[in-house]
Amino acid sequence: MKIGIYGQFYHENSEAYIQSILDALQKKNVEIVIEENFLDIINLHQDITKNFSGVDTFSELDDSYDLFFSIGGDGTILKSVTFVRDLGIPIVGINTGRLGFLATIQKEEIAQSINQILNGDYSISERSVLTIETEPNNTEIHPLNFALNEVAVNRKNTTSMIKVETLVNDKYLTSYWSDGLIVATPTGSTGYSLSCGGPVIDPSTNSIVITPIAPHNLNARPLVIPDNSVISLKVSGREKSYLVSLDSRIATLENETTIVIKKAPFPINLVQLHDDSFIKTLRKKLLWGEDKRN
Repeated sequence: MKIGIYGQFYHENSEAYIQSILDALQKKNVEIVIEENFLDIINLHQDITKNFSGVDTFSELDDSYDLFFSIGGDGTILKSVTFVRDLGIPIVGINTGRLGFLATIQKEEIAQSINQILNGDYSISERSVLTIETEPNNTEIHPLNFALNEVAVNRKNTTSMIKVETLVNDKYLTSYWSDGLIVATPTGSTGYSLSCGGPVIDPSTNSIVITPIAPHNLNARPLVIPDNSVISLKVSGREKSYLVSLDSRIATLENETTIVIKKAPFPINLVQLHDDSFIKTLRKKLLWGEDKRN
């Protein structure tokens, strides 16, 4: 079995959890390949045993990998997606920080969870992905012109609203006067879209949600549409350009650029333990939020 590993050190005690993960994998005698920059960071931390002299590194993946371990949080998984792309490699999200919606394997259960996964005791949660094209073409977007969570347009260098002319399947929907617009997958419904008043959507639902950001139109509300829809956006405003983001990646587009958003021809596969589910994670997240307020 060949396993790729990518991670980030931005949570407290990350070193201890990363050491536990590497120890658990090495005991199983699997082939470990670590993302080259992440291995450099590991080697800088004094608290992690440096016994990886024989470990290979990668900067890109191919279809020889059986699993991809993402160590960190939901943001780390979004970065992991840019490595996996359309290869179909299942992503194991190990959460070393607070409770996440995507990185659902908790740091307190690392050894047990890894044993389950290596024994094949898991299921795959297929997550839909959005892809975008622009007219005229923008070189900042390609080749990573896809997003697991959302595609969003936002105003740039101005406090003025932008106008987002929106069509669905070549039929005019409306022009949103707002700070921007979010087009999210069900996976992304619990992220940026949710913070702007969008609904929580189960990831198995075949849908897309359009959520305006601080709309001036008081009757503008989030809209859920089938995921076989094609969404076209054209932005205008006082500034000559605006921002488009694909998850955590940002590019600048000129006004009047046409953006076409649709479901990508490939999903992202997330590993899910059999005793886990979206509803269970959602319940934990809601309880965690209540605990933080109390």
